[in-house]
Amino acid sequence: MTESLFGTNLVAMVTPMEPGGALSEPGLTGLVDHLLTTGCDGIVVGGTTGESPTLTDTEAARLIRTVATSAGNRARVIAGVGTYDTAACIRRAKEAAAAGADALLLVCPYYSKPTQAGIVAHCQAVADATDLPVMLYDVPARTGTAMEAATLIELARHPRIRAVKDAKGDLFEAMSVMARTPLAYYCGIDELNLPYLAAGATGLVSVVGNAFADRNTALIAAVRGGDLDTARSLNAALLPLVQAVMRTSQGAIMAKAALADLGVIPHATVRLPLLESPSEHLRRLRDALAPLVSGLIPA
Repeated sequence: MTESLFGTNLVAMVTPMEPGGALSEPGLTGLVDHLLTTGCDGIVVGGTTGESPTLTDTEAARLIRTVATSAGNRARVIAGVGTYDTAACIRRAKEAAAAGADALLLVCPYYSKPTQAGIVAHCQAVADATDLPVMLYDVPARTGTAMEAATLIELARHPRIRAVKDAKGDLFEAMSVMARTPLAYYCGIDELNLPYLAAGATGLVSVVGNAFADRNTALIAAVRGGDLDTARSLNAALLPLVQAVMRTSQGAIMAKAALADLGVIPHATVRLPLLESPSEHLRRLRDALAPLVSGLIPA
């Protein structure tokens, strides 16, 4: 089953950093422990929320190796390897495999805006580079180019391309591709977790899950159990936090702020061009965290 390759309750993990911008080893191992304790079964390393554009190849490999060692066999480790350069992606895919990744996350090439045929050729070349399963990442708001339904259907023929992280938000297209291919869909938009799960998504790749992966575990279980009343209640309880993390400034910034506030990581440091949360954003975040931390909202 696809969920054995990637998991169901995935978290797009932030990359903990020291105040000067260096990777924080204590922050990283502490965060992995937190994610596993709260029910995450798939950790996406070096993705957008992990500030991948600012990571060197050496740092990316170190992150994968550290997370894979810390997670052991308790969660799948999915390594982000996508760039706008196919040769660089192939090199990163091989390095990720050598560092212990269980799967790859491959974003649509950004900035260069390839044709759909170019996207197919790019993804197939990277998938051919290792034996690891591949999750495509469709996020046109960041890349400038969407993976069209026909492109996804063609890519589904590749034996190692097994899933899609969908941050496009076109639910009808997602359902259409799911109906025509064996691709597993993972919601990559925290605002739409419930409708994607209800429409047949295998699981989530969540930013908010950095703080409260257990709430996503409960949401997935409720939908799978057919208890939509409970699922709607769980979803409604998380909406203020989703608003604060995803719609205040930027997911990586606010997720780090939440984790620092919860004491999971020592610092909320981000690398330029990102900036740490200003005080007004932190107030909104803390207002959203308070009922979850105090236990007013049951898990």
